[in-house]
Amino acid sequence: MRLYNKIIFVAESGTCREPMAVAILKDIGLNRSVEIAARGLVVLFPEPLNQKAEAVMISNGLPTERYMSSPLTAEDFGEDVLILTMEERQRQKTLEMFEEADASRVQVLTEFVGDELEIVNPYGGTLQMYGLCYETLQASIRKLANILNGQEETP
Repeated sequence: MRLYNKIIFVAESGTCREPMAVAILKDIGLNRSVEIAARGLVVLFPEPLNQKAEAVMISNGLPTERYMSSPLTAEDFGEDVLILTMEERQRQKTLEMFEEADASRVQVLTEFVGDELEIVNPYGGTLQMYGLCYETLQASIRKLANILNGQEETP
């Protein structure tokens, strides 16, 4: 298993699934120090958390204060960086947008951990849809933590 010093969760705006994923992974914890970040592919200016994502995070005891979205940049890539997208189309877009992107280090989160379905974007949906998104993310990120902690082999 390759050791990563930075994990970056990526989707569209950087205001919903990505910060939820960061908070969940930080809450679960890794057995060594790893920088964990959220980035968006389409971030024209910094934005706060989506209000429904924030409500779900608060109800699950996760921190939300002072979060602002930021765009994925060329500086985010490196030998020890793992980029995890929420959907295959975001993985493809990342590989197309950045010549620094190495396909082996840009993966769809659910494929990386051996899950079948992508993390669906709840944007515009009900609070329950955001809650379901959180639960799906949490299950995949538990598997991710096990992989990164060396408790499971990468599929």
